[in-house]
Amino acid sequence: MRLYDTYTRGFVELSAPPGPVRMYFCGPTVYARAHIGNARPFVVGMWLRSWLRANGYDAQLVHNITDINDKIYEAAPGASAELAARATDWYLQDTGDLGLGMPDHLPKATESVPQIVHFIEELVAAGHAYPVEGDVYFRVASFPGYGRLSGQRPDQVEQGEEPSPLKEDPRDFALWKANKPTTEDTWWDSPWGRGRPGWHIECSAMAEEIYGPGFEIHGGGLDLVFPHHENEIAQSRSLGHPFAQIWTHNGMLRFTGEKMSKSIGNVATIREAIDEWGRETVLVFFMTASWRKPIDYSEQTMAQAAARKETLRNAFTLAAAEHDESGWARLAAALDDDFDTPAGLAVLHEWASGGQLELLRRGLELFGLGSLAEREEAPAEVVELAERRLQARAERNFDESDRLRDELAAAGWQMRDRSDGYDLVRA
Repeated sequence: MRLYDTYTRGFVELSAPPGPVRMYFCGPTVYARAHIGNARPFVVGMWLRSWLRANGYDAQLVHNITDINDKIYEAAPGASAELAARATDWYLQDTGDLGLGMPDHLPKATESVPQIVHFIEELVAAGHAYPVEGDVYFRVASFPGYGRLSGQRPDQVEQGEEPSPLKEDPRDFALWKANKPTTEDTWWDSPWGRGRPGWHIECSAMAEEIYGPGFEIHGGGLDLVFPHHENEIAQSRSLGHPFAQIWTHNGMLRFTGEKMSKSIGNVATIREAIDEWGRETVLVFFMTASWRKPIDYSEQTMAQAAARKETLRNAFTLAAAEHDESGWARLAAALDDDFDTPAGLAVLHEWASGGQLELLRRGLELFGLGSLAEREEAPAEVVELAERRLQARAERNFDESDRLRDELAAAGWQMRDRSDGYDLVRA
């Protein structure tokens, strides 16, 4: 299997099974209900783990929770910890309702502060970081490879966020921030005084706490390439740690062509998407675009995904063709080539139209869509309506037949006639 690597700007082959393949995908900053775009790295990571395990890999996935952050303080002055805990529960509930299971580890920044402090101490001792007035900053000039991931020359790297006169270099970034009592209601003790971690150091510390100094894949949204992932590389590799071998960055989700963003108000949450369209449609929607390309979220694209979902579900109301196991290789070829889910979805549709139901069921299960193969039994009152409609058609009472068809539809069912009877399927 090969995956596109942002760091080398090319494709990298995974080692043969069993690997291991240890993955760390950056999770959300928890201060509000997560928008549907936040689900994309979660879904891609869970799908990739599913496919690797199906192929004999020892695959693990870490998905962190950033529950210490300026955005949380700003969203809930005086109650940031309570909001972070509540928003974490929302995120776990909403992603859980996608039906893909959960990552192997879900570390939180608040539970990792001792490891973060130790990591910063190592950077200071090695000369890669410096404390000043309660803050600690990473010394960008001490790491010659800075800018490689984002494609910037070290001497032309954008100035970092959080301008401060305390920095030696405007590009330097905070590893530890002194507590601001008027705006920050949570803090931890450290060798540099009371404060809390910066954003970037959290992931280096949490990833290495679970996997050690090196692992195979680091994922996250394309918007994290700079500065977040650039800074993670600097923090870890400046200490001689190999850190991640492959960097995978999923494309952004756009709302009718624009990047989805809370700041411009064009956000649909994961909860809203599931409630409106159902989890199966949401998952099919994510399959329709390459993981590293943008994907547009709109009424039209979601309706198209819903129609594709129904096509896949309806295949299981038809007679199965003779099983052809050789067809599985076509799905494997698509997914092994940079995890090409649009090509994989096309294979699933071919199996649906060709009656390869066993292959289709196995393929759907990889993506959390095995429920499409399950036939829901109609309740007795719906079966009674269908029997009455069958009788009306036999008596050529087409007005009554049409009325009963509409009544079935209103109850959420569709009656599909066969030469030897009928099928009842969810509308």
